Amino acid sequence: MAFASAAEQVRAMTFREDLTVHEIPAPSGLAPDALALAGEVRPETDDAVSAFGTGRLILLHDPAEPAVWNAPWRIVCFAQAPLETEIGTDPLLADVAWSWLMEALAARGAAHHSASGTATKTLSKGFGTLAAEGDGAQIELRASWSPEGPVTPHVEAWGELTCMLAGLPPGSEGIAVLGSRRNPRD
Repeated sequence: MAFASAAEQVRAMTFREDLTVHEIPAPSGLAPDALALAGEVRPETDDAVSAFGTGRLILLHDPAEPAVWNAPWRIVCFAQAPLETEIGTDPLLADVAWSWLMEALAARGAAHHSASGTATKTLSKGFGTLAAEGDGAQIELRASWSPEGPVTPHVEAWGELTCMLAGLPPGSEGIAVLGSRRNPRD
């Protein structure tokens, strides 16, 4: 598939109402062709940073098939969300975040190979003038993989992952969220 056709398909996608997605400038120098998206989970306005979670996805295409990709296509994604401090201390949290990505890809039939990534959980505590804001936690997943077949199922999986990290499981569209878990220091 040509990059222009894949990019057109991605630009035509619609996402669940909980996720606002828009195209952003793609980083240069990673591949001859690139398309980048940003997603915000339930932002208060279309141009606001979400208190619930955010994500980025870059679709890369290089006909030379770089050895590390083992393919002409590569997807790089990022998703993060604030957490309740108790959840942030769970020793299995990073494993769960990675498994959610793999499950989202599998649920959409998004065949892939050469997957790699990191899941990072961060705990923070305020001091001085930030002491009143209390403790905070965050989960962040950075991943990349080489897609096989159409790229749109992979983009759908990224959107679902971003919502899941923010506490919105599949099928929860339109369900009210009770308060933000956002760390006020972010």
